[in-house]
Amino acid sequence: MSRDELAALQLERLRATLRRAYEHVPFYRRAFDAAGIRPEDCRSLADLARLPFTTKADLREHYPFGMFAVPGSEIRRLHASSGTTGTPTVVGYTDRDLDVWAEVVARSIRAAGGRPGDRIHVAYGYGLFTGGLGAHYGAERLGCTVIPASGGMTARQVGLIRDLEPRIIMVTPSYMLTLLDEFERQGIDPRSTSLTTGIFGAEPWTEEMRREIEERFVIDAVDIYGLSEVIGPGVAQECVETKDGLHIWEDHFYPEVVDPVTGEVLPEGSHGELVLTSLTKEAMPVIRYRTRDLTRLLPGTARPAFRRMERIAGRSDDMIILRGVNLFPGQVEEIVLRTSGLAPHFQLRLTREGRMDHLTVRVEARAGATAERRVAAAGEVARGVKDGVGVTVAVEVVDGGTLERSVGKLRRVVDERG
Repeated sequence: MSRDELAALQLERLRATLRRAYEHVPFYRRAFDAAGIRPEDCRSLADLARLPFTTKADLREHYPFGMFAVPGSEIRRLHASSGTTGTPTVVGYTDRDLDVWAEVVARSIRAAGGRPGDRIHVAYGYGLFTGGLGAHYGAERLGCTVIPASGGMTARQVGLIRDLEPRIIMVTPSYMLTLLDEFERQGIDPRSTSLTTGIFGAEPWTEEMRREIEERFVIDAVDIYGLSEVIGPGVAQECVETKDGLHIWEDHFYPEVVDPVTGEVLPEGSHGELVLTSLTKEAMPVIRYRTRDLTRLLPGTARPAFRRMERIAGRSDDMIILRGVNLFPGQVEEIVLRTSGLAPHFQLRLTREGRMDHLTVRVEARAGATAERRVAAAGEVARGVKDGVGVTVAVEVVDGGTLERSVGKLRRVVDERG
């Protein structure tokens, strides 16, 4: 469809979503009333900016079912966040929601190069985390054969990939690198596998990480984006033809980019915080949800009807202010990835001694790295952060597999300052 046709569909669906939220979710009724706006006042997509934001704190405050817009009898599935940083967020799906979710993930897999009949190895965690089941049902919707490997049991996963010969793998990028290391530990050339495509999501990753995965596996590595509060994986997908950012499926999710501090909507092409409004979600519609993910919006390319979002540069709530200097985990990751002897698995540990904040970069060594190489690598990372960011940090190189992981993802920032 054309951009004008899409905008008309978006407005129709937005107005229906606002009515649903206002009529069935007390939180939104109070928020709209406080802002002095009713659903019928939204006469254009630009009017959305008059509405207040929804935050993760709002979802936690109404735990577990206070944000639902349908009775419990219409809920067919529940998912929840891990709750490692507070009360978990619970999301629900109606039959129609599950159908839409499968559709957008199927659309994403196809944009990544998947086709009916492909075997897909799903190594996202299954369970309350949306990654595994979201990928699973989307792959089946496309007509693919699913290998539901889930996370963990890395040695067994290598055997499954060798024996069952999937063409596509869906997994977090950090766990993909763990699999790479396991292939090499077992003496297997990763380039000898049947894999041709990797669809990676659930955590930020960099172009350096893409290059490493593509070169060591000889595959196409593309990005998928989503979050459980909006639907799960399948909100946006990078197309294999261009690999130039993720096309947002705007017929289901309306994107804005705002200034993280002021909340002002920024013009297309400006860097800021991604805000999403669901357009078709029945069980738990979200209006102007602040994702805290930092990106910018660009015109579509491989799928011209849909705008692109740049690869997530980091999270506004992951920004560390260390002795007056702003630092993002992605800046450290770039330094780690170009340092020989180190794996791309790291963690930033914040502590306080007296009145002074301290940051320790804990990073895993690659298999076979000597003690001398570890010491040298630690020095290179410390100098890289000092020269590139402007702060002094401590660096600790640890054995592989040491750092805490959650459903295949590393917990990047650990704040122990109290």
